[in-house]
Amino acid sequence: MPMRSISTASAPNPVGPYSQAIVAGGFVFTAGQVGLDPATGKIALGLDAQVNQALSNIRAVLAAAGLDVTDIVKVTFFLTDMSTFGAVNAIYERFLGTHRPARTTVGVAALPGGSLFEVDATAVARQ
Repeated sequence: MPMRSISTASAPNPVGPYSQAIVAGGFVFTAGQVGLDPATGKIALGLDAQVNQALSNIRAVLAAAGLDVTDIVKVTFFLTDMSTFGAVNAIYERFLGTHRPARTTVGVAALPGGSLFEVDATAVARQ
């Protein structure tokens, strides 16, 4: 099965040579999403707003692939400050509801645009 690209105006346009998501091998692999508002092109202010926007961007990309958060099987968080893990985790729990995919959290020195948080996801593609 060939891979195909997913694109939606409901999430930020890629700023480089990549796709918002790729469908391949029965999975949807999203690109990393930061708290960039697709309507304004600006990073949301503050950690909570950035996390909520980044997760909304993931939701929009998945929706463009015909999926929702319950199709996610793996998530990776990137945090510039690991002391924010608890706050991020609380927002993420509300985003998921009762769904519990696997997750990895990575502490990083910096993220694009001065972001505090980035997330990517892998979901099972629907046939």
